Amino acid sequence: MRIFTIVGSSVVETTELPTTPVPGGYVWIACARREFEVQQPQLQSTLQQLCGHQLVDLHVSDLLNNQLPSHYDYTSQYDLLVFRRLAPGAAEAGPDAPVVPTVPLGQPMKRGGPPILHRINTNPVGFAVFDQVLLTVHPADCAVRDSYAEKLLAATSTELRATGARVPASPADLMLRIVNTMVDGYLDLRRELTRQLDHWQGELLKPGARFSNWSALLDARLTLHQLDDVCEEQRSAIQDWIEAVKTWPDAQGMAELRERELLQVRSRDVLEHIERVVHHVRRLEQSVETAVQMHFSVQGNQANNIMLTLTVLTAIFLPLNLIAGIFGMNFEVIPLLHRQGGFWWALGAMVVIALGMVLLFWRNRYLARTGR
Repeated sequence: MRIFTIVGSSVVETTELPTTPVPGGYVWIACARREFEVQQPQLQSTLQQLCGHQLVDLHVSDLLNNQLPSHYDYTSQYDLLVFRRLAPGAAEAGPDAPVVPTVPLGQPMKRGGPPILHRINTNPVGFAVFDQVLLTVHPADCAVRDSYAEKLLAATSTELRATGARVPASPADLMLRIVNTMVDGYLDLRRELTRQLDHWQGELLKPGARFSNWSALLDARLTLHQLDDVCEEQRSAIQDWIEAVKTWPDAQGMAELRERELLQVRSRDVLEHIERVVHHVRRLEQSVETAVQMHFSVQGNQANNIMLTLTVLTAIFLPLNLIAGIFGMNFEVIPLLHRQGGFWWALGAMVVIALGMVLLFWRNRYLARTGR
Protein backbone atom coordinates (compact mmCIF):
# COMPACT_ATOMS: atom_id res chain seq x y z
CA MET A 1 0.00 0.00 0.00
CA ARG A 2 1.21 3.47 -0.91
CA ILE A 3 -0.18 6.61 0.74
CA PHE A 4 0.37 10.15 -0.53
CA THR A 5 -0.61 13.43 1.10
CA ILE A 6 -1.02 16.18 -1.52
CA VAL A 7 -1.33 19.83 -0.53
CA GLY A 8 -0.96 22.41 -3.30
CA SER A 9 2.27 21.55 -5.10
CA SER A 10 3.59 19.45 -2.21
CA VAL A 11 3.46 15.65 -2.35
CA VAL A 12 4.56 13.57 0.64
CA GLU A 13 4.50 9.77 0.76
CA THR A 14 3.76 8.24 4.15
CA THR A 15 3.48 4.73 5.54
CA GLU A 16 0.59 5.23 7.97
CA LEU A 17 -3.05 5.82 7.16
CA PRO A 18 -4.05 9.39 8.11
CA THR A 19 -6.54 9.91 10.91
CA THR A 20 -7.59 13.52 10.27
CA PRO A 21 -8.53 15.44 7.12
CA VAL A 22 -5.76 17.32 5.30
CA PRO A 23 -6.48 21.08 5.34
CA GLY A 24 -6.38 22.47 1.80
CA GLY A 25 -5.35 19.13 0.30
CA TYR A 26 -6.29 15.49 -0.14
CA VAL A 27 -4.97 11.95 0.29
CA TRP A 28 -4.28 9.28 -2.30
CA ILE A 29 -4.45 5.73 -0.95
CA ALA A 30 -3.25 3.17 -3.51
CA CYS A 31 -3.46 -0.47 -2.52
CA ALA A 32 -3.43 -3.86 -4.18
CA ARG A 33 -6.66 -5.81 -4.45
CA ARG A 34 -5.52 -8.39 -1.92
CA GLU A 35 -4.42 -5.64 0.49
CA PHE A 36 -7.80 -3.96 0.13
CA GLU A 37 -9.53 -7.23 0.96
CA VAL A 38 -7.39 -7.90 4.04
CA GLN A 39 -7.31 -4.30 5.38
CA GLN A 40 -10.88 -3.40 4.48
CA PRO A 41 -11.94 -2.56 8.08
CA GLN A 42 -8.99 -0.17 8.55
CA LEU A 43 -9.60 1.50 5.20
CA GLN A 44 -13.31 1.91 5.88
CA SER A 45 -12.47 3.44 9.24
CA THR A 46 -10.01 5.84 7.58
CA LEU A 47 -12.60 6.92 5.04
CA GLN A 48 -15.07 7.53 7.85
CA GLN A 49 -12.55 9.70 9.71
CA LEU A 50 -11.42 11.67 6.64
CA CYS A 51 -14.69 12.02 4.72
CA GLY A 52 -17.45 11.07 7.10
CA HIS A 53 -18.57 8.27 4.75
CA GLN A 54 -17.67 4.69 3.91
CA LEU A 55 -17.86 2.56 0.79
CA VAL A 56 -21.13 0.72 0.38
CA ASP A 57 -20.96 -3.07 0.33
CA LEU A 58 -21.84 -3.38 -3.36
CA HIS A 59 -18.97 -1.08 -4.35
CA VAL A 60 -16.59 -3.02 -2.11
CA SER A 61 -17.56 -6.15 -4.03
CA ASP A 62 -16.96 -4.33 -7.30
CA LEU A 63 -13.47 -3.28 -6.24
CA LEU A 64 -12.63 -6.86 -5.26
CA ASN A 65 -13.97 -8.37 -8.48
CA ASN A 66 -11.15 -9.19 -10.90
CA GLN A 67 -13.58 -9.89 -13.78
CA LEU A 68 -15.59 -6.67 -13.61
CA PRO A 69 -15.82 -4.67 -16.87
CA SER A 70 -15.17 -0.94 -17.04
CA HIS A 71 -18.10 1.01 -15.62
CA TYR A 72 -19.07 4.09 -13.61
CA ASP A 73 -21.33 4.41 -10.56
CA TYR A 74 -21.92 7.05 -7.91
CA THR A 75 -23.50 7.90 -4.59
CA SER A 76 -24.23 11.27 -3.03
CA GLN A 77 -20.88 11.09 -1.18
CA TYR A 78 -18.44 9.69 -3.77
CA ASP A 79 -17.98 8.45 -7.34
CA LEU A 80 -16.80 4.98 -8.34
CA LEU A 81 -15.00 4.23 -11.60
CA VAL A 82 -13.68 0.83 -12.67
CA PHE A 83 -11.30 0.96 -15.62
CA ARG A 84 -9.56 -2.00 -17.23
CA ARG A 85 -5.87 -1.50 -17.91
CA LEU A 86 -3.46 -3.53 -20.03
CA ALA A 87 -1.79 -6.27 -18.03
CA PRO A 88 1.63 -7.80 -18.78
CA GLY A 89 0.25 -11.31 -18.26
CA ALA A 90 1.78 -11.83 -14.83
CA ALA A 91 -0.12 -13.52 -12.05
CA GLU A 92 -2.10 -11.40 -9.66
CA ALA A 93 -1.87 -12.61 -6.10
CA GLY A 94 -1.44 -11.34 -2.61
CA PRO A 95 1.01 -12.56 -0.01
CA ASP A 96 -1.33 -15.32 1.19
CA ALA A 97 -3.24 -16.00 -2.00
CA PRO A 98 -2.53 -18.73 -4.55
CA VAL A 99 -1.17 -17.78 -7.91
CA VAL A 100 -4.01 -17.05 -10.34
CA PRO A 101 -3.21 -16.41 -14.02
CA THR A 102 -4.20 -13.05 -15.41
CA VAL A 103 -7.44 -13.41 -17.35
CA PRO A 104 -6.93 -12.56 -21.02
CA LEU A 105 -9.50 -10.98 -23.26
CA GLY A 106 -10.19 -14.30 -24.96
CA GLN A 107 -11.28 -17.34 -23.01
CA PRO A 108 -8.36 -19.62 -24.00
CA MET A 109 -5.29 -18.97 -21.90
CA LYS A 110 -3.03 -19.96 -24.80
CA ARG A 111 -3.49 -18.02 -28.02
CA GLY A 112 -1.94 -18.07 -31.43
CA GLY A 113 -1.37 -15.16 -33.74
CA PRO A 114 1.16 -12.36 -33.72
CA PRO A 115 3.20 -12.08 -30.49
CA ILE A 116 1.81 -8.62 -29.78
CA LEU A 117 -1.68 -10.13 -29.38
CA HIS A 118 -0.42 -12.35 -26.55
CA ARG A 119 0.16 -9.20 -24.48
CA ILE A 120 -3.37 -7.85 -24.78
CA ASN A 121 -4.62 -8.91 -21.36
CA THR A 122 -6.55 -6.64 -19.03
CA ASN A 123 -7.08 -6.17 -15.31
CA PRO A 124 -9.52 -3.79 -13.60
CA VAL A 125 -8.40 -0.82 -11.55
CA GLY A 126 -10.96 0.70 -9.18
CA PHE A 127 -11.21 4.39 -8.24
CA ALA A 128 -13.30 5.70 -5.34
CA VAL A 129 -13.31 9.51 -5.60
CA PHE A 130 -14.22 11.41 -2.44
CA ASP A 131 -13.89 15.15 -1.85
CA GLN A 132 -10.59 14.74 0.03
CA VAL A 133 -9.58 11.15 -0.68
CA LEU A 134 -8.80 9.10 -3.77
CA LEU A 135 -8.82 5.38 -3.05
CA THR A 136 -7.45 3.23 -5.85
CA VAL A 137 -7.48 -0.58 -5.93
CA HIS A 138 -4.91 -2.09 -8.31
CA PRO A 139 -3.74 -5.56 -9.31
CA ALA A 140 -0.66 -6.77 -7.47
CA ASP A 141 2.60 -5.10 -8.59
CA CYS A 142 0.73 -2.59 -10.73
CA ALA A 143 3.21 -0.82 -12.99
CA VAL A 144 0.74 1.99 -13.71
CA ARG A 145 0.43 2.88 -10.05
CA ASP A 146 4.17 2.81 -9.43
CA SER A 147 5.08 4.74 -12.58
CA TYR A 148 2.55 7.48 -11.90
CA ALA A 149 3.57 7.64 -8.24
CA GLU A 150 7.15 8.29 -9.31
CA LYS A 151 5.94 10.91 -11.78
CA LEU A 152 3.88 12.56 -9.05
CA LEU A 153 6.80 12.71 -6.65
CA ALA A 154 9.07 14.05 -9.40
CA ALA A 155 6.53 16.76 -10.30
CA THR A 156 7.27 18.50 -7.01
CA SER A 157 10.84 19.29 -8.04
CA THR A 158 11.69 22.88 -8.96
CA GLU A 159 12.98 21.94 -12.40
CA LEU A 160 9.79 20.14 -13.44
CA ARG A 161 7.54 22.86 -12.04
CA ALA A 162 9.44 25.33 -14.20
CA THR A 163 8.56 23.29 -17.32
CA GLY A 164 4.86 23.47 -16.54
CA ALA A 165 4.39 20.13 -14.75
CA ARG A 166 1.40 20.35 -12.44
CA VAL A 167 0.42 18.41 -9.36
CA PRO A 168 -3.22 17.27 -9.62
CA ALA A 169 -5.44 19.75 -7.83
CA SER A 170 -8.13 17.27 -6.69
CA PRO A 171 -8.81 13.55 -6.34
CA ALA A 172 -10.88 13.63 -9.54
CA ASP A 173 -8.01 15.28 -11.43
CA LEU A 174 -5.59 12.66 -10.13
CA MET A 175 -7.95 9.86 -11.17
CA LEU A 176 -8.21 11.21 -14.72
CA ARG A 177 -4.43 11.48 -15.02
CA ILE A 178 -3.99 7.86 -13.97
CA VAL A 179 -6.73 6.76 -16.39
CA ASN A 180 -5.04 8.75 -19.16
CA THR A 181 -1.80 6.87 -18.45
CA MET A 182 -3.68 3.59 -18.88
CA VAL A 183 -5.24 4.72 -22.16
CA ASP A 184 -1.81 5.75 -23.44
CA GLY A 185 -0.79 2.11 -23.02
CA TYR A 186 -3.54 1.16 -25.50
CA LEU A 187 -2.38 3.88 -27.88
CA ASP A 188 1.16 2.51 -27.77
CA LEU A 189 -0.14 -0.81 -29.14
CA ARG A 190 -1.16 0.74 -32.44
CA ARG A 191 2.23 0.70 -34.18
CA GLU A 192 3.07 -2.89 -33.21
CA LEU A 193 -0.43 -4.15 -33.99
CA THR A 194 -0.34 -2.47 -37.38
CA ARG A 195 3.08 -3.92 -38.20
CA GLN A 196 2.10 -7.45 -37.18
CA LEU A 197 -1.21 -7.47 -39.03
CA ASP A 198 0.34 -5.87 -42.12
CA HIS A 199 2.73 -8.81 -42.18
CA TRP A 200 -0.21 -11.21 -42.13
CA GLN A 201 -1.97 -9.29 -44.87
CA GLY A 202 1.18 -9.62 -46.98
CA GLU A 203 1.19 -13.37 -46.37
CA LEU A 204 -2.48 -13.62 -47.31
CA LEU A 205 -2.03 -11.68 -50.54
CA LYS A 206 1.33 -13.15 -51.58
CA PRO A 207 0.95 -14.65 -55.11
CA GLY A 208 1.28 -18.41 -55.21
CA ALA A 209 1.56 -18.75 -51.42
CA ARG A 210 -0.64 -21.17 -49.50
CA PHE A 211 -1.76 -19.68 -46.19
CA SER A 212 -2.43 -22.40 -43.59
CA ASN A 213 -2.32 -20.59 -40.23
CA TRP A 214 -6.09 -20.10 -40.10
CA SER A 215 -6.53 -21.00 -36.43
CA ALA A 216 -4.06 -18.30 -35.38
CA LEU A 217 -5.77 -15.79 -37.65
CA LEU A 218 -9.14 -16.62 -36.08
CA ASP A 219 -7.64 -16.13 -32.61
CA ALA A 220 -6.29 -12.76 -33.68
CA ARG A 221 -9.65 -11.64 -35.03
CA LEU A 222 -11.42 -12.74 -31.84
CA THR A 223 -8.85 -10.91 -29.72
CA LEU A 224 -9.30 -7.71 -31.73
CA HIS A 225 -13.06 -8.01 -31.38
CA GLN A 226 -12.79 -8.46 -27.61
CA LEU A 227 -10.37 -5.53 -27.38
CA ASP A 228 -13.00 -3.48 -29.18
CA ASP A 229 -15.55 -4.54 -26.53
CA VAL A 230 -13.17 -3.55 -23.71
CA CYS A 231 -12.60 -0.11 -25.25
CA GLU A 232 -16.33 0.38 -25.76
CA GLU A 233 -16.90 -0.31 -22.06
CA GLN A 234 -14.17 2.18 -21.21
CA ARG A 235 -15.74 4.82 -23.43
CA SER A 236 -19.16 4.25 -21.88
CA ALA A 237 -17.74 4.58 -18.36
CA ILE A 238 -15.94 7.85 -19.15
CA GLN A 239 -19.04 9.25 -20.88
CA ASP A 240 -21.07 8.48 -17.77
CA TRP A 241 -18.41 10.22 -15.69
CA ILE A 242 -18.54 13.32 -17.91
CA GLU A 243 -22.32 13.47 -17.63
CA ALA A 244 -22.07 13.12 -13.85
CA VAL A 245 -19.57 15.99 -13.62
CA LYS A 246 -22.09 18.24 -15.35
CA THR A 247 -24.58 17.59 -12.53
CA TRP A 248 -22.19 18.63 -9.75
CA PRO A 249 -23.20 21.69 -7.70
CA ASP A 250 -22.20 25.02 -9.21
CA ALA A 251 -18.62 26.07 -8.51
CA GLN A 252 -18.06 28.68 -5.80
CA GLY A 253 -15.54 31.26 -6.95
CA MET A 254 -13.41 31.67 -10.05
CA ALA A 255 -10.68 29.31 -8.87
CA GLU A 256 -13.10 26.44 -8.35
CA LEU A 257 -14.83 27.24 -11.65
CA ARG A 258 -11.50 27.06 -13.49
CA GLU A 259 -10.65 23.76 -11.81
CA ARG A 260 -14.04 22.40 -12.85
CA GLU A 261 -13.46 23.48 -16.46
CA LEU A 262 -9.98 21.91 -16.49
CA LEU A 263 -11.50 18.71 -15.12
CA GLN A 264 -14.04 18.63 -17.93
CA VAL A 265 -11.34 19.33 -20.51
CA ARG A 266 -9.20 16.49 -19.17
CA SER A 267 -12.22 14.17 -19.15
CA ARG A 268 -12.94 14.94 -22.80
CA ASP A 269 -9.26 14.41 -23.64
CA VAL A 270 -9.34 10.94 -22.05
CA LEU A 271 -12.52 10.16 -23.97
CA GLU A 272 -10.92 11.31 -27.23
CA HIS A 273 -7.93 9.02 -26.61
CA ILE A 274 -10.25 6.06 -26.01
CA GLU A 275 -12.16 6.83 -29.20
CA ARG A 276 -8.88 6.87 -31.13
CA VAL A 277 -8.11 3.39 -29.80
CA VAL A 278 -11.61 2.17 -30.72
CA HIS A 279 -11.28 3.63 -34.22
CA HIS A 280 -7.88 2.02 -34.75
CA VAL A 281 -8.99 -1.39 -33.49
CA ARG A 282 -12.02 -1.35 -35.78
CA ARG A 283 -9.87 -0.33 -38.70
CA LEU A 284 -7.54 -3.26 -37.98
CA GLU A 285 -10.53 -5.61 -37.82
CA GLN A 286 -11.74 -4.33 -41.18
CA SER A 287 -8.24 -4.62 -42.65
CA VAL A 288 -7.92 -8.24 -41.58
CA GLU A 289 -11.42 -9.04 -42.89
CA THR A 290 -10.65 -7.31 -46.18
CA ALA A 291 -7.35 -9.18 -46.51
CA VAL A 292 -9.12 -12.51 -45.93
CA GLN A 293 -11.74 -11.67 -48.56
CA MET A 294 -9.06 -10.57 -51.04
CA HIS A 295 -7.14 -13.79 -50.31
CA PHE A 296 -10.13 -15.92 -51.29
CA SER A 297 -10.79 -13.68 -54.28
CA VAL A 298 -7.21 -14.21 -55.47
CA GLN A 299 -7.51 -17.95 -54.88
CA GLY A 300 -10.76 -18.01 -56.84
CA ASN A 301 -9.21 -16.02 -59.67
CA GLN A 302 -6.27 -18.40 -59.84
CA ALA A 303 -8.65 -21.36 -59.93
CA ASN A 304 -10.58 -19.71 -62.74
CA ASN A 305 -7.37 -19.16 -64.74
CA ILE A 306 -6.41 -22.80 -64.28
CA MET A 307 -9.84 -23.96 -65.40
CA LEU A 308 -9.68 -21.64 -68.42
CA THR A 309 -6.31 -23.06 -69.44
CA LEU A 310 -7.53 -26.63 -69.08
CA THR A 311 -10.68 -25.82 -71.04
CA VAL A 312 -8.68 -24.26 -73.89
CA LEU A 313 -6.32 -27.24 -74.04
CA THR A 314 -9.29 -29.60 -74.09
CA ALA A 315 -10.88 -27.61 -76.89
CA ILE A 316 -7.66 -27.75 -78.93
CA PHE A 317 -7.32 -31.53 -78.65
CA LEU A 318 -10.97 -32.36 -79.26
CA PRO A 319 -10.71 -32.08 -83.11
CA LEU A 320 -7.47 -34.03 -83.04
CA ASN A 321 -9.14 -36.79 -81.05
CA LEU A 322 -12.02 -36.73 -83.54
CA ILE A 323 -9.67 -37.22 -86.49
CA ALA A 324 -7.78 -39.98 -84.67
CA GLY A 325 -11.07 -41.66 -83.79
CA ILE A 326 -12.33 -41.55 -87.38
CA PHE A 327 -9.18 -43.16 -88.77
CA GLY A 328 -9.33 -45.75 -85.99
CA MET A 329 -12.75 -47.09 -87.16
CA ASN A 330 -12.87 -50.71 -88.31
CA PHE A 331 -14.21 -50.03 -91.81
CA GLU A 332 -12.75 -51.71 -94.88
CA VAL A 333 -12.77 -48.54 -96.96
CA ILE A 334 -11.71 -45.21 -95.43
CA PRO A 335 -10.39 -42.36 -97.57
CA LEU A 336 -6.61 -41.94 -97.34
CA LEU A 337 -6.31 -45.03 -95.15
CA HIS A 338 -4.48 -47.19 -97.72
CA ARG A 339 -2.68 -44.38 -99.49
CA GLN A 340 1.02 -43.87 -99.01
CA GLY A 341 0.68 -40.19 -97.95
CA GLY A 342 -2.51 -40.64 -95.96
CA PHE A 343 -0.74 -40.51 -92.60
CA TRP A 344 1.04 -37.28 -93.42
CA TRP A 345 -2.13 -35.69 -94.73
CA ALA A 346 -3.96 -36.55 -91.51
CA LEU A 347 -1.03 -35.40 -89.35
CA GLY A 348 -0.76 -32.13 -91.29
CA ALA A 349 -4.49 -31.51 -90.90
CA MET A 350 -4.14 -32.05 -87.15
CA VAL A 351 -1.26 -29.58 -86.92
CA VAL A 352 -3.07 -26.95 -88.99
CA ILE A 353 -6.26 -27.32 -86.93
CA ALA A 354 -4.32 -27.15 -83.66
CA LEU A 355 -2.36 -24.06 -84.72
CA GLY A 356 -5.54 -22.41 -86.01
CA MET A 357 -7.34 -22.95 -82.73
CA VAL A 358 -4.34 -21.74 -80.68
CA LEU A 359 -4.25 -18.60 -82.82
CA LEU A 360 -8.00 -18.11 -82.39
CA PHE A 361 -7.83 -18.50 -78.62
CA TRP A 362 -4.80 -16.21 -78.46
CA ARG A 363 -6.61 -13.47 -80.40
CA ASN A 364 -9.57 -13.82 -78.02
CA ARG A 365 -7.12 -13.63 -75.07
CA TYR A 366 -8.10 -17.00 -73.71
CA LEU A 367 -4.39 -17.84 -73.65
CA ALA A 368 -3.16 -14.35 -72.75
CA ARG A 369 -0.41 -14.17 -70.13
CA THR A 370 -1.93 -12.91 -66.85
CA GLY A 371 0.12 -10.56 -64.68
CA ARG A 372 0.62 -11.41 -61.02
